[in-house]
Amino acid sequence: MRSDANIAGPMTDPVPGPRPADSESMAAPVPPPGGEVVSRETSPPPMPRPEQTRVMVVANQKGGVGKTTTTVNLAASLALHGNRVLVIDLDPQGNASTALGIDHHADVPSIYDVLVDNRKLSDVVQPVVDVEGLFCAPATIDLAGAEIELVSLVARESRLDRAIKAYQQPLDYILIDCPPSLGLLTVNALVAGAEVLIPIQCEYYALEGLGQLLRNVELVRGHLNPELHVSTILLTMYDGRTRLASQVAEEVRTHFGKEVLRTSIPRSVRISEAPSYGQTVLTYDPGSSGALSYLEAAREIALRGVGVHYDGSRAHTVGRQQQQDQHSMSEGLQ
Repeated sequence: MRSDANIAGPMTDPVPGPRPADSESMAAPVPPPGGEVVSRETSPPPMPRPEQTRVMVVANQKGGVGKTTTTVNLAASLALHGNRVLVIDLDPQGNASTALGIDHHADVPSIYDVLVDNRKLSDVVQPVVDVEGLFCAPATIDLAGAEIELVSLVARESRLDRAIKAYQQPLDYILIDCPPSLGLLTVNALVAGAEVLIPIQCEYYALEGLGQLLRNVELVRGHLNPELHVSTILLTMYDGRTRLASQVAEEVRTHFGKEVLRTSIPRSVRISEAPSYGQTVLTYDPGSSGALSYLEAAREIALRGVGVHYDGSRAHTVGRQQQQDQHSMSEGLQ
């Protein structure tokens, strides 16, 4: 993988959060808004760490499918279970930065400076306060004009790739949150990554426009990045009370097969509320069905990455819990 530099020997971090000495390191339980702490004994076992850095591009040009939500919550899930994770916010709206509690006003060094002004990625990366081992390269409003500014620059499609290769800190995962478009920002992400993760909303228009994204992936693989492939499909906003959600899920699983994760993400108010507090759902309400689902999705991704068979019984258990919670107002699902 092109990110070998990220795992080359011990280095001094410019930001706090030392890499855990072993994969059994677990984050301390965080009390949810109600005050109840999820005990360590009831937590699932640690997630394995990959041998090399996995660069995953979270992309779907359709808006509102849960790209940012998926990026930050998967990143937090992996980091809470012993992995070192960097989130790169490529969306000019900066929602991933907001959800992680990272300041991203106009004067903050951001991913824009990396892409347009050749600034080092290490100069803009900030640690996430709530989650040890989780870092973020924020986006600012300046990124909105980057599409135009990149057009005239040399090697415009590979500027993010070069920045990631030059980043010297050890990482297990890099998750890139893309804007809802197929412009130069998304192309930069596709050139820099090896895996594409596509969140698909369990709604009527779920597959509309997905063909164009897949064609772009093929074009980038053929001309710029032969390692690129769609590795993961995640079903989001699943409502077990509706027949439509089941039909969409079945259609996606039939079409994409093994790329679709066994775990789906429920439609959850807890997930939606968390960003308003500058948190992921993993720290906002770790006992909620949304948090448990993202944990299982992250576990499945981690196990696939090291070639270990995923035990689908946990996903099935979470699925049943989702259906129960969707009838409970106290759980906040709608």
